[in-house]
Amino acid sequence: MRTGIATVCLSGTLKEKMQACAIAGFDGIEIFEQDLVTSPLTPEDVRKMAADLGLTLDLYQPFRDFDSVSEDLLTANLRRAEAKFKLMARLGMDTILVCSNVATASIDSDDLRVEQLGNLAALAGDHGVKVAYEALAWGKYVNDYEHAHKLVEAVDHPNLGTCLDSFHILSRSWDTAPIEAFNPEKIFFVQVADAPELSMDVLSWSRHYRVFPGEGQFELAKFMGHVVRAGYSGPVSLEIFNDVFRQSDVERTAVDAMRSLIWLEEQSAKWLDANAPAPSGAGITGAAGGTQAPGRRRYPMELATLPQVTEPAGYNFAEVRAADTKGLETVLGQLGFEFNGRHRTKDVQLWSLGHARVIINETAPADRDDSTGIATSAAAPAIAALGFDVDSPVIAAARAQQLKAPAVPRKSQANEEVFQGFAAPDSTDIFLCQGTSDGTAAWTREFGEGLEKPAAGPTAVIDHVNLAQPWQHFDEAVLFYTSALALEPQPFAEVPSPTGLVRSQVMATGDRAVRLVLNLAPLNQQRKTYQEHIAFAVDDLVATARDCKASGLEFLQIPANYYEDLDARFGLAPDFLATLQELNLLYDRDADGEFLHFYTATVGSVFFEMVERRGAYDGYGAPNAPVRHAVQYDYLQRR
Repeated sequence: MRTGIATVCLSGTLKEKMQACAIAGFDGIEIFEQDLVTSPLTPEDVRKMAADLGLTLDLYQPFRDFDSVSEDLLTANLRRAEAKFKLMARLGMDTILVCSNVATASIDSDDLRVEQLGNLAALAGDHGVKVAYEALAWGKYVNDYEHAHKLVEAVDHPNLGTCLDSFHILSRSWDTAPIEAFNPEKIFFVQVADAPELSMDVLSWSRHYRVFPGEGQFELAKFMGHVVRAGYSGPVSLEIFNDVFRQSDVERTAVDAMRSLIWLEEQSAKWLDANAPAPSGAGITGAAGGTQAPGRRRYPMELATLPQVTEPAGYNFAEVRAADTKGLETVLGQLGFEFNGRHRTKDVQLWSLGHARVIINETAPADRDDSTGIATSAAAPAIAALGFDVDSPVIAAARAQQLKAPAVPRKSQANEEVFQGFAAPDSTDIFLCQGTSDGTAAWTREFGEGLEKPAAGPTAVIDHVNLAQPWQHFDEAVLFYTSALALEPQPFAEVPSPTGLVRSQVMATGDRAVRLVLNLAPLNQQRKTYQEHIAFAVDDLVATARDCKASGLEFLQIPANYYEDLDARFGLAPDFLATLQELNLLYDRDADGEFLHFYTATVGSVFFEMVERRGAYDGYGAPNAPVRHAVQYDYLQRR
């Protein structure tokens, strides 16, 4: 699949955008007119630079409000078009995007549109230019891609075709199956964009909230499946209007964009396999050199797939890095964790409670990059890495690397476990560990003999981990964990806090063995007021809380008003309610079960949560989140 991206997707100058696209590995780009108009580069400079970078110039855009106009305006429009055609010749480009008219003064006549588009096609033919006509979702009279295609067919000129844009099609909920009947020679260009499902006018939705494939809710694999079946073989190009992307680091955004197309290519291949079984025995050789499903019919567009992995079987460990480890050691000990010793060659400690393992890395954490929007001190404890159990760490790491995840090798000596690792968008290191049926980990022997088995004591596992995400890379993180770790995004929630709404996005495996919560804090919150945490699940939270209290653990103090409200909502037994209040436990209940949990005070930028799930409760105590945020905020303000 040939990949492309419109320069409007990225921040920076035209030169910076082109360089970033080449670094990310795109085949070509669309030149957005404003980027050229505001650039000091001449068209000839842009043409040469693209050639030097190995980029093709695939589309010039946009050309607006051409059709459905009066005769005098048509003359002006044709003059404007000819000027652009001459400009494109200097750029070495041969395809221009023409959008359906959105002006209120336009004339509603298909006959007139056919005539005027025919005039444009004839002029384009004189200059060796192809016109890709696109139905804007908010077009005055042409807002349906099938309508646009019928106009193209009626003109019947070799220099006029259609542009299929997933946003304009899917935002209007148009059926994409008719694409398969299109003459592929009349599909001049394909643009893709994802978007969250929002209830708002389609123009504002389009201009501010488009995201890269895999970061929204559109059925893009289905859309692309129909495009492939139609026989299209040209570029698949991103056209994303997003306020956040255009403020973010250009190279990082370009890599995120490329990752989204790699993911979309794979998902489209899977959709074709699932929905178009064919009798042909020959396979298709993908762009990456791998052979695709042998039963799939051959199409002009070749779709590459990635190394296939199953979802993680669970957490292997969580790592917290700190220069001063005393606070962490105290809290973990009070929670019931056992100190399993220091590593024989590294400055790290191992603590465990059942199958829940926490590594304390005594190396001072590096300051986070200013671009993340999350500040931390050099000594404050912070979550630094997560280990996941997977079937094949090498294959899973290869998949992540093909998805543009930067490798994070960990130094090891002879007879030490070699972890496959890569960096997540928020700089958390992700390590892939060889899963075992009994939940043990061979690497624990590096801390002392006999530690390959879980320590005796309470049964415990890592239930979930909450990570704060940089505001400008939240969508990137969702795609990253979806594509690289096969986690599925769940419906997101917005939680009130004293300084604004916190957007919370759960990523999870189907069996919930892994639950990862990505939190986007308000922009005015730094790590001092918004923390990350690790939650551990135990069988009996009340007994655990009593033991922790006896050990001197500092609980997050829950106000009495909360328990009065809890009694009003659930009518709990008085003795049980009194126990909850005595131990600072929070409670939630739904049709599937109950949830008990408590929080520790914060150490650096980390705190811990202990939970008990009863029945089939699958949530996180969402009604209690505002309470936690408010109490934490007050606690941190007083420190």
